[in-house]
Amino acid sequence: MIRNPFRRFIFVSSSRWLTPGIGIKRWLVVMGIGTAVIGMGLGILLTTAKEHDWLPTAVDNALTLQFLPLPLRVLTAFALGALLIIISVLKIGRNLVAPFSPADIDVAETVYHYSRRQRGPHIVAIGGGTGMPSLLRGLKEHTANITAIVTVADDGGSSGRLRRELGVLPPGDFRNNIAALARDEALMTQVLQYRFGNPVEANGKSSANGRSDLQGHAFGNLLLAALTGITGSFDEALLAAQQVLAIRGRVLPSTLANVTLTADVLLAAGVVQRVSGESAIPEAHGRIQRVYLEPPNVPAYPPALQAILQADLIVMGPGSLYTSILPNLLVSDLAAALQHTRARKVYVCNLAIQPGETDNYSVADHVATILEHVPTGCLDMVLANNNLSIPPETGGGHTIFVQPDPPTDIPLILADLVDEQRPWRHDSAKLAQAVMNCLA
Repeated sequence: MIRNPFRRFIFVSSSRWLTPGIGIKRWLVVMGIGTAVIGMGLGILLTTAKEHDWLPTAVDNALTLQFLPLPLRVLTAFALGALLIIISVLKIGRNLVAPFSPADIDVAETVYHYSRRQRGPHIVAIGGGTGMPSLLRGLKEHTANITAIVTVADDGGSSGRLRRELGVLPPGDFRNNIAALARDEALMTQVLQYRFGNPVEANGKSSANGRSDLQGHAFGNLLLAALTGITGSFDEALLAAQQVLAIRGRVLPSTLANVTLTADVLLAAGVVQRVSGESAIPEAHGRIQRVYLEPPNVPAYPPALQAILQADLIVMGPGSLYTSILPNLLVSDLAAALQHTRARKVYVCNLAIQPGETDNYSVADHVATILEHVPTGCLDMVLANNNLSIPPETGGGHTIFVQPDPPTDIPLILADLVDEQRPWRHDSAKLAQAVMNCLA
């Protein structure tokens, strides 16, 4: 039994090299065969040298281990050769990977987890807003084969300003998801999410009267806008950003068309009003009846369709039901791909109601709304939270949980998905594990 923690770490780390599927053992065998061939040549050389008395007898006996019995002689040669091969592979691996890995990361562990993620299932996440990054943050620990399909209907805040002023697709949701999938998320989240504030005067104080053109913009939004200008298209800008940040997965738009989200909203006076603009819909303070895309028949982004058709699992949500998830599903080509894919399609319901969108909605109401907007066959099951024990005021908010009422004809899976510090948000690790369980 190994009691020393350091020795246990060394043992586990070394055993990672023997894990099936990481592509190391096969090359060890090839190296061993090459070494054996060289050994055959060396044996022929020693035999020839003995026949012609090229070496003194004592030297020849030492080189051929004549002082050992024959079985032990063979075992010693094989063991010593294997040990030297393994040590050389470990040292070469460390030296090759060291410039690209933090000093405290073991090479064997790095290779093992990288290989496991590369062989993970192909998962497509559909949505936008602040909900999807929570899912992606957890999923990237299980698989690197992640595709996030994001709405392009956002028209508020920094994204809306860049969309109106520069004519680019709204970059905000893409920025959030790229940051979630970045390898060094702690640093990249701070960089990409950094927002410029009020301009600073010469005395170092913030100017209350002046307003900078950069004020309110997130650095990641400006980065994507700049890359769009450099590459000539928004999808190429996304690809460039993802390569630079070495993210685990990819982030794609549902369409490259310039779309506007509109909604029929039932107001308190009993009048149905058509509201235009993603950011204006929740501010109408009514009950949303139905949402539309304008123009209605926009083409889907082809790589997004390909990802859906090749997926093992498709996850819709979490996120704003009407303004983050449905705008993707209203792209008719994308909805058709959902009908024809072999993948299982799961809707992750929000933990809490969203004022202005889903007031008093239960899980059944969420599902009914989706089924009203999409063709038959686009949804197989629903995943929802059943931990409603967290006090509503936890985290400084006032969380109103979505009640897990079962929908009609769609299987409901319940699990503890809540972040106990911020109960209005999903816990990334819990959610990712529950999603992975849906593959079983």
